Amino acid sequence: MAGVNDQVVSADGCVFCRIVAGTVACAKVAEDDATFAFMDVDPGSDGHLLVVPKRHVADLFEISADDLTATTLTAQRIAKALVSELGAEGINLFHCSGEAAWQTVFHFHLHVIPRYRDRSRDRLELLFEPGRPADTEAIARHADTVAAALS
Repeated sequence: MAGVNDQVVSADGCVFCRIVAGTVACAKVAEDDATFAFMDVDPGSDGHLLVVPKRHVADLFEISADDLTATTLTAQRIAKALVSELGAEGINLFHCSGEAAWQTVFHFHLHVIPRYRDRSRDRLELLFEPGRPADTEAIARHADTVAAALS
């Protein structure tokens, strides 16, 4: 699918808007009034798919509460089907907002990624190493800074 990695910032050229509109082919999974789900063209595992709001919005910072709720609930419904129908042993729900966070298509989307112990069905690796000692003072400072911004 040409253009998937283009950094699209408006609905006019957005590949996901074109998928929702039916002008770009996809393997559609589900659709309702607010959301559209389709298979990822570069899957990290068997059954990896994307859920998008139908309304164009760039990222987590711009999405409305209603569209975020609808998109998340659709992802949950699909995740349950991935477990029951594809035998997924777990699910990762993954989102990227901004270039620094690896966002390549600037239309909010959730990756619903089924996970399997069978490595022939799952090529993803953990992005960080859990269990490594952390700087507890830095963690406390970050917590204080974020908490203050929220109050």
